[in-house]
Amino acid sequence: MSRTDTLTVPAGHDRPDARPPAPDTAALPAVPGPAVGTAGPAEEPDALDFELPAGGLDDERRLRALDSMDAYLTSKRRHLLGYQATQEMGGGAFDLGRFMHHNINNLGDPFRSGGYKPNTKVVERAVLDYYAALWHAKGPYDPADPESYWGYVLSMGSTEGNMYALWNARDYLSGKALIQSPAAGPHYVRAAPGAGNPNAYRPVAFYSEDTHYSFAKAVHVLGVETFHAVGTEQYPDECPLAGPAGERPAAWPAEVPSRRGPSGHTWDGTGEIDVDALAVLVEFFAAKGHPVFVSLNLGSTFKGAHDDVREVCERLLPIFERHGLIQGEVAYGKEPGTGEPLTDLRRRFWIHVDGALGAGYAPFLRMAAADPAGFGWTPDDGLPEFDFGITLPTREFGDLDMVSSIAMSGHKWPGAPWPCGIYMTKVKYQISPPSQPEYIGAPDTTFAGSRNGFSPLILWDHLSRHSYQDQVDRIRRAQELAAYLERQLHLLEQEKGIELWPARTPGAITVRFRKPSPELVAKWSLSSQDVLLVPGDERTRRSYVHVFLMSSVDRAKLDELLADLAEDHALLAQA
Repeated sequence: MSRTDTLTVPAGHDRPDARPPAPDTAALPAVPGPAVGTAGPAEEPDALDFELPAGGLDDERRLRALDSMDAYLTSKRRHLLGYQATQEMGGGAFDLGRFMHHNINNLGDPFRSGGYKPNTKVVERAVLDYYAALWHAKGPYDPADPESYWGYVLSMGSTEGNMYALWNARDYLSGKALIQSPAAGPHYVRAAPGAGNPNAYRPVAFYSEDTHYSFAKAVHVLGVETFHAVGTEQYPDECPLAGPAGERPAAWPAEVPSRRGPSGHTWDGTGEIDVDALAVLVEFFAAKGHPVFVSLNLGSTFKGAHDDVREVCERLLPIFERHGLIQGEVAYGKEPGTGEPLTDLRRRFWIHVDGALGAGYAPFLRMAAADPAGFGWTPDDGLPEFDFGITLPTREFGDLDMVSSIAMSGHKWPGAPWPCGIYMTKVKYQISPPSQPEYIGAPDTTFAGSRNGFSPLILWDHLSRHSYQDQVDRIRRAQELAAYLERQLHLLEQEKGIELWPARTPGAITVRFRKPSPELVAKWSLSSQDVLLVPGDERTRRSYVHVFLMSSVDRAKLDELLADLAEDHALLAQA
């Protein structure tokens, strides 16, 4: 196949009855999508059109302003390739528009209706049950069963889910509990460290250099200490990691290194966490008596990488056993009447999966790998286990469930018109909220107070329209389009005699390549990232962009992008 071979793609993404065809194993499928290439993207609307005078706007001006925004968003939606955001909404707008007449607020815990009755919590619970089954969590929710799942639909994306996980883990590992005192009201009591271990309630967080940028912000906001901060403060000359040549680093790295690529550095690696480095770092801090929080990625921000959650669990479990982190007694306060210590038994580690992108499609990829005949597809790269189903044998405590929490962004996969997502953990890990307001009529267990009641409807509508087979077909199409784009970029290099540096992490639905001109970056909403081939040497800087093959991307869009790249002045100047 030459680089200029194309497929005819009918328009149809915007029709309520448009349904993508099932993939043909013999050829890349044609995907319904909007016609592209007939006109350039619209300019950003004029801010003056949206100024709000004291007297308001007449209908003509108001509608003209809205029309200009609609034209702009429609153009940008049809040309968006560089972000993990599905632009295909299917027929949801036609069926769900009626709910715009209601002020829907899922205030408080999703498993209690609460005082605000215009809510969609019954729908929210159905969505949570669906993902609990996909992620091998025990359901339906049962507050009396410690192994039961608990979770809620997020008002933000996985940033909120990651923040909740950090908050949940911080309080759980630092020995906090809600003490009900009729006189003083509820308040937190932090466990007093034992005389033999001053670090017993000082958890340390670990996450890789390919983790989403918001994670560094979240640990700062929540006051969660990272291994970098604690190491720099308390153990400045003791970093146990070795450099590429076996040398000791001069300072603690800010994040856990990702796996190195052929260059010996991480810039051309897969984007997965370096499990060996993680194990060395966790061993160091576990030996110092610190509880451990680890966040792993399932579909990383730029390279789309999937950390091997099972491998990490298998490597870390012996460390947890050696240093008494499987289970420990926590004295979280004193009995008000007697002064006797209040204690419970808790594990001293927490493994979180940031599945912002991947947790939405990984279950279906694994289904196809387990039953290729039944689903009509054998994935090129299967994903290892990543969810609540991972259990490992221990010497003293029997089989141990390893994953404590998962976060997912609904607007990425499967797709929604606004940010949303899911946070899920287990009943046994829940920390009581710092307040119990009677006002809302339901426990204040979620991160936000008011929560978007439309998001459960959007997610439910999508899930109700698509069978497991349909979901497998969607991730199959994305995988095949990613492979197609990578091949075409290599052919374009040969055709034009230029270096495009195309690369794709195995199993990822993103392809990265050389950054083109600012005009193309803007047209296709391409996100970029700079790397240094030699750390510290600015002369080796490279600028990359990437394309995410979301369900709203089709081959026609990719062919138009490739045609643009073939004529791009910034790239051709490198020939």
